Amino acid sequence: MLHTSSTVKAIVPGATPLPTFSPLYRQIKSLLLQRLESGEWRPGEVIPSEGELATRFSVSQGTVRKAIDEMAAENLLVRRQGKGTFVATHDDPRAFFRFLRLVPLTGDIEQAQSVPLECWRAKAGPEAARILALQVGAPINIVRRVLQFSNKPVVVDEIYLPGDVFGTVTLELLQEYQGSLYSFFEHRFGIRMIRAQERLRAVPADRVSAELLNVVEGCPLLSVERVSFTYGDKPVEWRRGLYSTAEHCYFNELG
Repeated sequence: MLHTSSTVKAIVPGATPLPTFSPLYRQIKSLLLQRLESGEWRPGEVIPSEGELATRFSVSQGTVRKAIDEMAAENLLVRRQGKGTFVATHDDPRAFFRFLRLVPLTGDIEQAQSVPLECWRAKAGPEAARILALQVGAPINIVRRVLQFSNKPVVVDEIYLPGDVFGTVTLELLQEYQGSLYSFFEHRFGIRMIRAQERLRAVPADRVSAELLNVVEGCPLLSVERVSFTYGDKPVEWRRGLYSTAEHCYFNELG
């Protein structure tokens, strides 16, 4: 049932919390998100027009438009002039740079190449279980890869994936796929990353990372720890990356 108004209630200590109602367009947004999560509209597919959605949900086109505008601003949907509104996909080159904030010091845009090195199955330890919302000992898959720019290693990643979602991933599958890793997850497992949290700090290169990145052991690296979420705010990837910043920098636009 859709509620047509917002209600703000005062909270009285000891009283039973009263129900609150979200704006109508937010309710429509929630329904659209449910359709995306269920796979009714797949990444890259066009969704019904605003008029069709307004009829389906018995609301005005303006309400639908406001919901879609907010989802487009969150990179969940993409408007294309004269073509309609599409489900965002990691196949879009712009999606790659949304999650990877690494740019060359020259300012030029470079195409990255993912080089998978290892893929193995393990059991989640306390930290991985906490971050990925799993039980300790639950199956996980761990991937180690190097990201190259202009054939030079710039990033080494160790990636932790829930086994119940990515249980069939193998090194061979990763090596065969030509697109980005998130595009692979989307196509092979139907998982789309819609948001992420990152923590950055400086660390010295250990022996293994120094060898993989062709830098001197002890050289300063940028440590980037990322947790990525799919629909329903479900964590589906924990990534620990080490970035060589000799020729690249982490770039983030604010505002």
